Amino acid sequence: MLRWYVINTYSGHENKVRANILRRVESQHRRRSIREVIVPTEQVVETNKEGQKVQTERRTLPGYVLVNMDMGDDDAWSLIKDTPGVTGFVGATKHDDHRPPPLTRAEVDRLLHTQTETRTKVRAEFTVGESVKVISGPLSDFTGEIAEINAEQGRVKVLVSIFGRETPAELSFDQVKKLT
Repeated sequence: MLRWYVINTYSGHENKVRANILRRVESQHRRRSIREVIVPTEQVVETNKEGQKVQTERRTLPGYVLVNMDMGDDDAWSLIKDTPGVTGFVGATKHDDHRPPPLTRAEVDRLLHTQTETRTKVRAEFTVGESVKVISGPLSDFTGEIAEINAEQGRVKVLVSIFGRETPAELSFDQVKKLT
């Protein structure tokens, strides 16, 4: 029966391990036993130092790869276990004859949901107290100082001087740019 399992890899080698597994599956004719190999990723929109938005792909589980396979097939289990870069199955005991437990349906849904999520996360490199310039919206061309950062919502609170008074303005990351 095909179930989802997590394998541990060297961090930064996830895509190489995935390619190695897929190559070995094809060469050993194990397509029935090993169906999918996934490196969980998400799309992130980051603001670079020049204030430009750049979309990148980021691994959500560095050092881990998900495999949909039949654990009852000894050859498939050995194929994964003996792939270069694989350090083992998550949840397996030290003894080679003990198989790891499969992921639950809820765990699979949660882990794979981040990969298919259409909403992109915006991340910027701001710090509290840093001077920024507002580049869009009604306060365009004003400068101010960052008072708060809400990374989850992708927003900053900027203290802008309006009529000689510091006024807080809540703006999204893409509405402000660092002053150099």
